[in-house]
Amino acid sequence: MARNGNPQIPDEVRAGTRGESDELDDRFSDLEPEQDSPFLRAQKRVPVRRGPLPSKKAANRVKIVLIVVIVLAIIGTIWAFLYRYGTHSWRFQLESSDNIEITGNDHVSRGEIAKVFGGDISRNIFAVPLDERKKQLEEVPWVESATVMRILPDRIRVNVVERKPIAFAQVGSRIQLIDGHGVLMEMPFSSQTKYSFPVIAGMNENEPLSTRSARMKIYLQLVKELDAGGERNSRSLSEVDVSDPDDVKITVDDPDGAVLVHLGSSNFAERFHVYVTHLKEWRQQYQHLDSVDLRYDRQVILNPDSHPSQPQAALPETHEPTAAKPAGTKPAAAHKSGKKH
Repeated sequence: MARNGNPQIPDEVRAGTRGESDELDDRFSDLEPEQDSPFLRAQKRVPVRRGPLPSKKAANRVKIVLIVVIVLAIIGTIWAFLYRYGTHSWRFQLESSDNIEITGNDHVSRGEIAKVFGGDISRNIFAVPLDERKKQLEEVPWVESATVMRILPDRIRVNVVERKPIAFAQVGSRIQLIDGHGVLMEMPFSSQTKYSFPVIAGMNENEPLSTRSARMKIYLQLVKELDAGGERNSRSLSEVDVSDPDDVKITVDDPDGAVLVHLGSSNFAERFHVYVTHLKEWRQQYQHLDSVDLRYDRQVILNPDSHPSQPQAALPETHEPTAAKPAGTKPAAAHKSGKKH
């Protein structure tokens, strides 16, 4: 029987060889790193980090923003169209002064108010500067305040509040009306109102308004004190001189002749009461009573303005404050001689 070229290995030797080989494999298995065959197992999956998906709440916010932007764009487009139409259309043109409505004017004429808008005729009403026209109207002496507004499509409405005169003012050779703030006003020609005021002396047209305003405060205080308690003593005044705040002088109407009374700077009602109380008494003493000086406490000087170059006669005090002493010591003769008693 022919033999194979390969040596014959008994089964026992093979078995022993396998056993030893297995033991060696097991022995070195801990020393070699475990490697997975790519042909036997799939590769491990590498984890991939993913960003968070947008929530429904964020998506709704985006939608709202888009809607708002679209709405604003539509509104802006409409507004631009209307603005262009309003500023260029003939429908909004101020054709004439008849398109200006004026209310509240009793003393200032319509022509004087309409003259302020002279440059706006044939102009688009949206081009009329309302604030500027309001300031110009309030520069008119009779106008205290004004309101100006547009009335679509082609009208301007003006409402004025006029000043209230409280006295006449002598300015140079002219007589004007004056209000409580010292604003001078010309006499209205068309008004049927009849004024009965005293004349304020000592006013100057070129002096600052603040100066006239301060003088009118003195006048208002004078009237307030004289008319306290409903007496209405201010009606007897024909002239008030407030040029000197330390010496307010009033001219009082009287059937026997007007009298100039010096009231000083305070206690107007009290000093006026002294004048009224002793007027008849003083007229008996003086044939012509021209003026009375009540500025000094417990002392009265009669006719101090008649002979300013001579010493003035003063009546001594009585038991009443700021009261004149009754006649009995020939005060008239004393006044003529220039001696004091």
